[in-house]
Amino acid sequence: MNDQPVQSFHDRPNTAARLHARLSRFRNLLREKWWVLVLGAMAGAIIKIVLLWNAPPSYVSVGRMIVSMKLAIQPASLYSEELSNFLGTQAALMQCGVVVNRAHERVSAQKPEIGRHAVALNVLVLPKTTIFVLQATGRDRDYTQAFLQACMDEYIALKKEMRSQTSDTTVAGLTEQVMRLEKDLRRAEAEMVQFQSTNSMMLTQEQGNSPAHYLTTLYQRLVTLKSEYALLQRLTLDQNLARRQAAGGTFSLGNEPLAEGNDSLPDTNAVALTAGGTPGQSSTAAGDRGDTAYLQAQQQLLLLRVEQQELGRYLRPNHPKMIAMQEDIARREELLKILRTQSEEQLKNRKELLAVEIEILEKDLKAWDARNQEFQHKNAEYQALKANVQRIRALYDQLLATMQTLDVNKEISPESVETIEAASPAYAARLDLWKGAVNGALLGLALGLGLLLVLDRLDDRVGSFTELQDLFDENVLGQVPREKLVASKRQPSLILPEDTRHSFVEAYRNLRSSLLYMTEAGNRPKTILVTSSVPNDGKSITAANLAITMANAGSRVLLVDADLRKGTLHRLFGVSPEPGLSDVLAKGTAWETTVSATKIANLHILPAGTFTARSSELFISEATQRFLRDAASRYDYVIFDTVPVMAADDVTCLAPQIDGVIFVLRAAFTSARVARASLESLYQRQVRLLGLVFNAVRPSSEDYYYYRYKDYYRPYPSGGTKTAESARTGQA
Repeated sequence: MNDQPVQSFHDRPNTAARLHARLSRFRNLLREKWWVLVLGAMAGAIIKIVLLWNAPPSYVSVGRMIVSMKLAIQPASLYSEELSNFLGTQAALMQCGVVVNRAHERVSAQKPEIGRHAVALNVLVLPKTTIFVLQATGRDRDYTQAFLQACMDEYIALKKEMRSQTSDTTVAGLTEQVMRLEKDLRRAEAEMVQFQSTNSMMLTQEQGNSPAHYLTTLYQRLVTLKSEYALLQRLTLDQNLARRQAAGGTFSLGNEPLAEGNDSLPDTNAVALTAGGTPGQSSTAAGDRGDTAYLQAQQQLLLLRVEQQELGRYLRPNHPKMIAMQEDIARREELLKILRTQSEEQLKNRKELLAVEIEILEKDLKAWDARNQEFQHKNAEYQALKANVQRIRALYDQLLATMQTLDVNKEISPESVETIEAASPAYAARLDLWKGAVNGALLGLALGLGLLLVLDRLDDRVGSFTELQDLFDENVLGQVPREKLVASKRQPSLILPEDTRHSFVEAYRNLRSSLLYMTEAGNRPKTILVTSSVPNDGKSITAANLAITMANAGSRVLLVDADLRKGTLHRLFGVSPEPGLSDVLAKGTAWETTVSATKIANLHILPAGTFTARSSELFISEATQRFLRDAASRYDYVIFDTVPVMAADDVTCLAPQIDGVIFVLRAAFTSARVARASLESLYQRQVRLLGLVFNAVRPSSEDYYYYRYKDYYRPYPSGGTKTAESARTGQA
């Protein structure tokens, strides 16, 4: 699709890097959209306060009960119950549906004039005690108090009913279940024994001799034979002989037995005998002797021809030695033909033998596959019977154990339940506006976070270098940090002598090095096109600063503004916009006369010229090809700044004629979907993509590595000296 440069900035990020990038992306989103969380929390708090203020008043009634237990568990008893579990059970009973419904019925019968109201009941066990605190909350004062008292009374009544029940009915029921389970157990065991006896031959096989294991062996055998047969069919006689020589001079049909003790195996030795050979020995040995004779005759003939060639340098063709040698060669050739015919016949026999054995194995595979399926079916039936026996036996044992520990009331004295504090008169519940506001704020905050997560999922902009690696397979040539913009400028400025933006300058130097050392097959790009997917990605400033760094390195550079619709490079360098490239391509103006020198040594600029809407037609003209040839011959590098790929067809018309393309993506701005579509359009035109440039990266980002060494770029102390390079180039 495209030629990728040798350099690769980083490997694919691992899971930890992806997670860190996702967290960093969400952190940046919080930094930008923090007001969403604030508004959500404020709205939630206000709504909650309004709802609480306008809600009908609530009334609360409180009562207390105590449960006095005396555990008299015999040492040999199997019954045990932890105190915490017991208290939890009692609390659940106090709030169960039976108690609550009975309480409502009692209040309705006692005070029909009040009517029925919804009441919430809450039960709390005081720590390290058996005291229960019951709290009822309702909208009616009198009904709430009466309901709580009714719940306490109904709970005591329910406990009395539970204690008054005898265990005789339960014992009788359990006894009947035990007898029925015993009959079911005996019947299930008899069915399992009968099935095991009927299918003993299939169920007594060990794992190593099971049909599945033997079937696997047959499959492996068949694959081996088919592979050997395919090789014999594909290779010529000489190739087969060479292969056999390399393997030790033997040819094996794999006549070893597949498994011992299985008389249903295909008898490969019998097959070999039918074909006219001795299994694994005689036929193979005879074939080896014939093939060896053929190879020896071939080598002897070759040596005779070499000797004839050597004698021919000193003797005439009619010399007796030459005549005798020619006759000997003719006899050798005749013998070689005979031996080759024999070897071909032996090879044919081997193929036929393999075909017969493969056919026999395929038939056996079908038969053993059916036996294996039958075995699996019977085994599944046996396992089901066995599981049923185990299930019934477990139920039987469980019921027997339950009967031994049945009468708990004989081992535990009935607990005493008393009311120590009747239901208090209901009082108005205090509005806790502060707690409501906090709860509402937390809910609003959670909704705000959910909204931010949804927005983050919908946002496919490339936020970090790790995301760039994960989303794109293309090589990354470098990262350019984001610069703080002054009020008078809307984009980063050009690199200047003694520039103090060290990380900014070093980023473009790194980009320059990536291109200078791109020696793929000696094809270093001379003409370079810089583009992006959409406007404002920073392609123009990237092209300009790349040209500056190359010029500072001593290369003659021509910077061409190929954005014939709205070029801006002339404003960056303070040169006249006309005439320019459009005039060269449309009017035939000599391009040398339109080139302007800049303040940077070795750097010239060719502005866009007269703006035109038919720039794509100009880029596919002969004039463009002539200009590219001439410019490449005059300059070391020619760098083009073009329109975005998705804005017009200019790039896809010009890029196929350029040595390489640099694609710029802006952090937290460029859509990954749009960038991928732009790259695909370039690939369709067979464009050579040099790599990606990640622009406007946040310097504080964890995966922007230059920021880690910012202390290295401290100003030079007074009286200090600069490095040789900085003194030579005038750069910081």
